[in-house]
Amino acid sequence: MEEKKRTVTRVEDGEKVRKTAKKTTEAVETAEQEVKKVKKVETLSKPEEKSKAITLRIVSAILWVAAIACEVLAILCLFKALRLPGLSQMWWMIIFIVVDLICCIVAALLWKKASHLDPFKKTNNKVGFFILTQLGVIMAAICFLPLIILVLTSKDKLDKKSKIIVTVVAIVALLIAGLIGADFNPISAEEKAAAEQSITGDVFWTTFGHKYHAYEDCHTIANSASVYSGSVTAAIDNGCSELCYYCAKRAEKEDSLALDGLNIEEGVAETAGE
Repeated sequence: MEEKKRTVTRVEDGEKVRKTAKKTTEAVETAEQEVKKVKKVETLSKPEEKSKAITLRIVSAILWVAAIACEVLAILCLFKALRLPGLSQMWWMIIFIVVDLICCIVAALLWKKASHLDPFKKTNNKVGFFILTQLGVIMAAICFLPLIILVLTSKDKLDKKSKIIVTVVAIVALLIAGLIGADFNPISAEEKAAAEQSITGDVFWTTFGHKYHAYEDCHTIANSASVYSGSVTAAIDNGCSELCYYCAKRAEKEDSLALDGLNIEEGVAETAGE
């Protein structure tokens, strides 16, 4: 048998130990980073969900009332029934419009959060379900459309330049509030119940994604900066409304999930950073 050639490399005292230690440290740090990448999210109990949802809806209602009040103040400024010092009529109207917008945005976000914590029922009440889930858009229209109509139809209340500026600002505010207020991925109480019954293990989701994933190695979240894990209830509470299409197909092949009743929709895959 031919003797294997052996290469001997000279190593200074302590060098091997230091390199091994460095590699070990790097391996531990890498492992820790991988563990930190997936953050565990606790699940709220049903009473906690309902209580939090009620609180959020009350705050939303208060903010929408404040938004309407700002709209009324802007209208009073338009008709010069309210004269405030320091700034021109136009600038006071813009300030009230901006505050109106802020109140509308925060109220809509809180309302959507509440709609995932304690969803509305959809069975035999599709119109009511639509109105309640899209209340952010409806309130945006209420908080800005009357003002826009009055500004456009009023005569001699604002000079031409101020009228154009106020109208543009109000229309932009309406569009922003409407887009943010719209719930493009609403979930019903029935769909949430079906998901909770079908999926007992942990699911995974990203910061801005609206899908939850049955598999941590799903390619649609492979490059995401941060991934959260928890029960499907926790995923829905945090804004997810449907099971990833690819995870559903994989589960169907593996026969690992009962997909009946689940909200599954093929959409744009989530990308890194979500």
